Amino acid sequence: MKAKELKKSYLDKIMESDPAATSRTAVRHTYAGYKALCTHVRAHKLWVDGHKTLARFVAYISRKRTGVEIHPGATIGKSVMIDHGHGVVIGETAEIGDNCILYQGVTLGGTGKDTGKRHPTLENDVMVSAGAKVLGPLTIGEGSKIGAGSVVLKSVPPHSTVVGVPGRIVKQQGKRVSDMDQVKLPDPILEELKRLNDRIYELEKNAGIKTCRYSITIDENNMRPDSSTDCADE
Repeated sequence: MKAKELKKSYLDKIMESDPAATSRTAVRHTYAGYKALCTHVRAHKLWVDGHKTLARFVAYISRKRTGVEIHPGATIGKSVMIDHGHGVVIGETAEIGDNCILYQGVTLGGTGKDTGKRHPTLENDVMVSAGAKVLGPLTIGEGSKIGAGSVVLKSVPPHSTVVGVPGRIVKQQGKRVSDMDQVKLPDPILEELKRLNDRIYELEKNAGIKTCRYSITIDENNMRPDSSTDCADE
C-alpha cells in the first residue's frame, strides 16, 4: 500500500473509533499517535531501502515530538490507531496487523538479547489496552483483546481476552467476550477464589457451621442470608 493510502487509513480509523475526534484537520495537526504512525511510514521505507542510520534519526525525531517510540524496522498494517500514544514502545521486529488499536503506555517489546524475531506479532483487529506489556516473539491472535496493565508472555489464540500479571486468557459465561470495557475487566483470580469460597460454604452449611460474613468474594449485594455478622466468635 502506498504511503498516502496508509496515512489516510490511519486518519479514517481515528475518525471511526475515537468519539473525541470531530475534525480531520484537528487529528492531522494535534494527534500524537497519528503523527507518529505517519512518520513511521517514512522511517520504515528508509529502513527497508537500507538507509538505516537516517531511518533511526527520523524515528528519533518522531519520538521527541510525540512521545511514541516506534523502531523503523517494525511492520505496521493499515487502519491502525494509537490513542493518546504517550509512552507507547514498538520494537524492531514487531508486526502489527490491520485495524489494531493501541492505547497509551503499551509496550511491544523483547525479553532479552536474542537476535532475529524477538518482538510480538499482532494479527488483525487486536486491541491492546492502556499500560499493557506484550513481550517476546509471540503471536496475539486475530480479534483478541489485552486488558489494561496486563503482561503477556505467551501466544494468545484468536478471539481471546487476556487480563492479569502474568496475562491469563479469560472468558465470561463460557463465551468469547465480544466487546471489552477497559475498566470492568474479568478477574480470573477472584473468580477462582469465589469458586473455592462457594465450596467451603456448602461444606460448612452441611456441617451446621455459620459462614463468615466478611469475604473478598462476598459483599452487601450478594451476602448469604445465613452468614454470621462477625467472624471473631467463630
